[in-house]
Amino acid sequence: MTKLFLKKQIAPRIANGHPWVYGNEVNRVEGPIDGGDIVDVFYYDGKFAGRAYANPKSQIIARILTRRQEPVDNQFFFTRIREAWEYRKKIGYTENCRLVFGEADLLPALVIDKFNDYFVIQTLSLGMDKWKPAIVDALVSLFAPKGIYERNDVPVRELEGLPQQKGFLTAPFDTRILIRENGLTFHVDIENGQKTGYFLDQQDNRRAIRHIVKDAEVLGAFTYTGTFEIHAAHYGAKSVLGLDISESAVSQANRNAALNGLDHICRFETVNAFDVLKQWGKEGRSYDVVMLDPPAFTKSRENIQKAITGYKEINLRGMKLVRNGGFLVTSSCTNLVQPDLFLQTIDMAARDARKRIRQVTFQAQASDHPIIWGIENTNYLKFLIVEVCDK
Repeated sequence: MTKLFLKKQIAPRIANGHPWVYGNEVNRVEGPIDGGDIVDVFYYDGKFAGRAYANPKSQIIARILTRRQEPVDNQFFFTRIREAWEYRKKIGYTENCRLVFGEADLLPALVIDKFNDYFVIQTLSLGMDKWKPAIVDALVSLFAPKGIYERNDVPVRELEGLPQQKGFLTAPFDTRILIRENGLTFHVDIENGQKTGYFLDQQDNRRAIRHIVKDAEVLGAFTYTGTFEIHAAHYGAKSVLGLDISESAVSQANRNAALNGLDHICRFETVNAFDVLKQWGKEGRSYDVVMLDPPAFTKSRENIQKAITGYKEINLRGMKLVRNGGFLVTSSCTNLVQPDLFLQTIDMAARDARKRIRQVTFQAQASDHPIIWGIENTNYLKFLIVEVCDK
C-alpha cells in the first residue's frame, strides 16, 4: 500500500484527531497514488497515523478514515453507518435526522440525511464517491428504505475533479415528500430544495422560540420554506409575516402554513429581505419578535470580513424593528465565522443600533450534527435569541 509521510510540524494536528492532510503537509510519498486510492499515513518518525483515501489532484491530498490498520471495504462502511445510526437512536433522533455528518462520524465528506423512510446522500470528495455503491448497499441492508436520492449538485465536488449531479440511487420515487417535526407537517422537495431539501440542523432551535412568540407579532426574514415562522404560529403568535427572495420557497412556505391550518396567522411574501428590513426601519415599523436565518455569507477565508459586515448589517436592521423588550432570533450557518466572532458581531450591531441586549439562549446545530472539538467545520451553526431594549 502507498505510504504518505507527514512533515514533523503537522503531527500534533493529526494526532489530535483531525482527518485532513493537505498536500503541503506531506514530506514524502512512497508508491503511486491514483485518485480515490486507500493509502497509509505515517508521522515523520515512521509511526502509523491512519488509513485514508487519497486524491493527489485535491488540495486535501488525504482524508483519514481509521486510525487502525484495518481493511477499508464494504463491511467497513456498513459498520460505520450502523454505528452512526446507533448513536442517533441513543440521543433520540430517529424519524428525521442527519444520519451521517461527515468527519463527525468518521466518514469524511459523506452526508446522509434521513427523512423517515427516504434518504438523501452527498459524496463530496472523490475518495468517498468511489464508495457510493457500498454506502447505498449499507442503507438498503440497514433500513430497507422507500428510496435513496443523491444531491451531489454542489460546487465543492469540482475541487475534487468530480461533476455536479443528482438523481435516484434506487428505483425512482416521488421526491416530494411529507415529514413531521415538533408536531407539525412540512412539504420537503428532496430533488430541488436547498441542500438535501430541508434544514434538519435547526429542528431543536425551532422549539426554542416557543415561549417568546406567544401572543406576539412576528417578522421572519430569509424564511426559505417557512419552518421557523410556522413554528411561531403553532406556538401561539398573534400574526406572522415571512419574507424570502425565492418565489418557489415562498410558495412552498404558504403551502406549509395551509397544510398545518395556520395560514390565517402565517403568510409569506417574495421580497428582498435586505432592502425591506432597511426600508421598514426608516418607516418606523416594529414587531415583538424578529427572526433572521440568512444563508451562508462566505465559503472562503478571504471573504470573512465581508461576511462579518453582512451579518452586522442585517442584525442591526433587525434590532431596529424590534419593539422595546422584544426579541431578536438570529442564526449564522457560515462555519468560517466561529461562535465568538458571531457574538462579537451581534454586540457591534447592538452598539450601532443603540440597543441593550440580553442573551436568552445561544445554541449550535441539533445534536444529530455532532460537534468534534478541534474540527472547526463540525461547529458551524450559531443560533442566538436576545432580548432587545432601548438604551
